[in-house]
Amino acid sequence: MSTNYEAIEGPASSRLIINFVPTGIVPTRAMSAHVPLQPDEIVKDVLAAAELGITIVHLHARDENGRPTNSSEIYARIIAAIRERLPDLIICVSCSGRQAKTIEERTEVLNLRGDLRPDMASLTLSSLNFSREPSINSPEHVRELAQRMLDRGIVPELEVFDMGMVNVIRYLSERGLLRPPFYANLLFGNIATAQANLLEIATLVSRLPPEVIWGVAGLGAAQLPVAALGVAWAPAVRIGLEDNLWLDRERTQPASNLKLIERTHRLAAAIGRPIMTPGELRKQLAITDVISKPVAN
Repeated sequence: MSTNYEAIEGPASSRLIINFVPTGIVPTRAMSAHVPLQPDEIVKDVLAAAELGITIVHLHARDENGRPTNSSEIYARIIAAIRERLPDLIICVSCSGRQAKTIEERTEVLNLRGDLRPDMASLTLSSLNFSREPSINSPEHVRELAQRMLDRGIVPELEVFDMGMVNVIRYLSERGLLRPPFYANLLFGNIATAQANLLEIATLVSRLPPEVIWGVAGLGAAQLPVAALGVAWAPAVRIGLEDNLWLDRERTQPASNLKLIERTHRLAAAIGRPIMTPGELRKQLAITDVISKPVAN
């Protein structure tokens, strides 16, 4: 198995991919006054973040009562509103197993067509436990999700929480269910999986296939140190209220999505690292179906 030494050295002079995660399925209004909980609030935060500069948006849909949903109709409303203003932004949708249990629920959003078809979709590569609940991703579901994304021309956003999930990338690739180049998020700080320390981060990165474009994410209090490390070292960073609701470790300063994006931009500016445009990443990932709509005034 080859070692990804180029990844370890870090592309500090390359353009930084910002993967924006505005809401997730966990935050509630009681937890944060700033988390977007309705379709129009999600769209508003995405448009504002894009003005600052992001490359990908990773969407979880919320219904009009603020509850997480897998409804393709609600996803369609969110995607349409974003693409009307931001036709080139890379849109990733969630196929999470934390809420939806059946493969049909999890893949409903993948059936959207035409201008509403997502560019990417999340693919968690194995089951894991969070602090209060499991995320069940059976081998059968992982293979089926990969196959349906492949059939529809949707690029998987590979979610990697531990070393075993790195192995699954190779397993799926060898069976033709994943095709390079790959995009992977490495997530650190969850209680039951890889922790946010240099040894574990470097170990996961070193075992990635060389065709992987990878990013890092820190959960909770790990978000800022992992993001700072990622800005200096990784091709991509994942940032937003899905992963963390606070600006400080002591939880005295509530975060907003814009404050988190602004802080990431400041970190990148401090080392002279520009932000990658969606169009640049489309070329790298061979996402060629750019939506050809005029940007609204």
